[in-house]
Amino acid sequence: MSDLSGRIALITGATSGIGTAIATHFAACGVRLMVTGRNDAAGMKLAAQLDARFLAGDIADPAFPDRLVAETIAAFGRLDILVNNAGITRRGSVLETSDEDWAQVMEVNVTALMRCSRAALRHMVKIGKGSIVNIASDFAVVAGRNEAAYCASKGAVLQLTRAMALDHGPQGVRVNAVCPGDIETPMLVEGIVSGGEDVAA
Repeated sequence: MSDLSGRIALITGATSGIGTAIATHFAACGVRLMVTGRNDAAGMKLAAQLDARFLAGDIADPAFPDRLVAETIAAFGRLDILVNNAGITRRGSVLETSDEDWAQVMEVNVTALMRCSRAALRHMVKIGKGSIVNIASDFAVVAGRNEAAYCASKGAVLQLTRAMALDHGPQGVRVNAVCPGDIETPMLVEGIVSGGEDVAA
């Protein structure tokens, strides 16, 4: 287990699934945490368990990322690590994807990630160091059936990661993406069930 004692991290989408697992691991490594998500009860419970701070909010609100980063820096004095984990999916082919569903997936998975990164980068570039980790997906590099919007959004995340790494690596900020495969999370289970499949199969 890495020794990250004293580092300050902000994790989006921390109230469920992969985000909760990341927050729990970071806390065990000595990281001081700000976590965020839309579920107040889950967020407060997680913050109490991990001795973390929790700020509830909708990551798709254009004003929220700036506020989130500002409150993290106000609480801890700096921000060392940003984990962009928040994400949603709307299952369906292009023919089955409404404009509203497409816009929601892009707003959460891509645009909100960009806004959070931009807010964090303003601070990290100023101090000359920092790390941004974007949670993409294996669907960023291979396609999946009935996941048109999700695949497109995660492909965008991977390319945005590469672009930010080139732009801001020379300024001391590392930007990387993680592309996990299927992990049993509430979002995955919901997607399987909504597709008419048996989770236990």
